Amino acid sequence: MITGPSGSGKSSLAFDTIYAEGQRRYVESLSAYARQFLDNMPKPDVDTIEGLSPAISIEQQTTSRNPRSTVGTVTEIYDYLRLLFARAGTPHCPNCGQPIAAQTVQQMVDQVMALAAGTRFIVQSPMVRARKGEFRKELLNLRKEGFVRATIDGEVRDLGEDIVLEKTRVHSIDVHIDRLTVKPDIRQRLTESVELALKLSDGLVRIELPTGEPWLLSERFCVCGLRHLVAGD
Repeated sequence: MITGPSGSGKSSLAFDTIYAEGQRRYVESLSAYARQFLDNMPKPDVDTIEGLSPAISIEQQTTSRNPRSTVGTVTEIYDYLRLLFARAGTPHCPNCGQPIAAQTVQQMVDQVMALAAGTRFIVQSPMVRARKGEFRKELLNLRKEGFVRATIDGEVRDLGEDIVLEKTRVHSIDVHIDRLTVKPDIRQRLTESVELALKLSDGLVRIELPTGEPWLLSERFCVCGLRHLVAGD
């Protein structure tokens, strides 16, 4: 940031000194073949500048009708930065801050099987997450398909009951898929339960443990139920 009264030399310092020296050093770093296609800039009237990187100068005028246009978009540096972060960075959920990563069914099963032997848990499918509606059709289909219980708005409900939900309120429905205890012989049954849970909730599995927060696993690059589009999705 360069500040000062009118006529104090702000523009001269920015364009004729800093920008000119940065651009000159950049051009000198190129091969002789590349330099022939670029304009040679005279050395500015300055003794020495340390730590100067290649500089970019943009004319102070409207170059785009897009109000969100920035220096990064005008110079197209944004495209390269987006590619860099997509390939080399680790995406995190803006909602909960956790790393975003997809998992296979076997990876989910391995994580659950790594719990202490004898640990009891419930495999649930978060079919509805913080959405408004009555969900009569969904509850009826669950009953027809043989599901017995579901956690609705934090309360375990019997799906055989006549459940009436307020249309204007936000609801969450976690369908109970299976109750299991960690043992070596449950892997096949756990795999089938996880696959069913993923199918009902479009890629999410909720593991309810006796203590602690529910464990949410995903195969669709989403954490806390928020859908993300990242490289490879």
